[in-house]
Amino acid sequence: MLDRTLTVLQPLGWILLIAGTGLLLVQWRFPTARGLSRETKQGVKQAAGSMLSTQQAATAANPDVREDNAGIGERAIPTAPTRWGRDVFERIEWRRFEAVIEMLFAKAGFETRSQSHGADGGVDVWLYARSDTRSPVSIVQCKHWVGKRIGVDKVRELKGVMASHAMTRGHFATTSTFTPDAIEFARQNGIHLLDIEGILQLIDKRPQEDQAALLAVATEGEFWKPTCVNCGRKLVARTGRSSGKPFWGCPSFPRCRTTMPMRTA
Repeated sequence: MLDRTLTVLQPLGWILLIAGTGLLLVQWRFPTARGLSRETKQGVKQAAGSMLSTQQAATAANPDVREDNAGIGERAIPTAPTRWGRDVFERIEWRRFEAVIEMLFAKAGFETRSQSHGADGGVDVWLYARSDTRSPVSIVQCKHWVGKRIGVDKVRELKGVMASHAMTRGHFATTSTFTPDAIEFARQNGIHLLDIEGILQLIDKRPQEDQAALLAVATEGEFWKPTCVNCGRKLVARTGRSSGKPFWGCPSFPRCRTTMPMRTA
């Protein structure tokens, strides 16, 4: 009976012997794996924690927001239009719209100046005579609105900015339309209104090479993704944890808390 038991256990003994020898070799080959101090282990943990990405850190700072790893917005990326039409303004973001308006005035003979983000004092584009660029001759306010008309209150705000700069002429451009009150107020106060149809008519009057250049400006880069009005960075797709609704948020969160609703396709 004893001989039979030893016979059965003999293979198991060889396995244990080989495994033990392997562990000794590992400890001899990698001695640092045996003697990490408590301070070193803590340092490793801290280093691992510091490797959190900016997006992960932003999500941790706001528990009601999660990053959209499924690609919200990416599924609805519009194709770049190949010709001018109303759909161009429906696909592009606000900064691309302002760039188109600035180029239109430049093609009309003005020297233009603008800024991509930050406080603008109610002026999106400054217009100068090319013969004298020391003082602006007019200003342009842009509103990239879809499905909402510009009211008289917004046009009054432009008039106030004009008065603060001692200007008698101003321009208001929008991807939408204006209310009757806004149109009447603009007529009485030296403000030129450009709604979506008026802008398309101006583009249509330009030579074909100008139209192509304007379309290239409109569809430059990630033309569909909104730009942060404060940072100038492209917003990222996020989802509210509690609401489950997608929206655009600044990648610099929590330093910048700019958000924008995400339009449906």
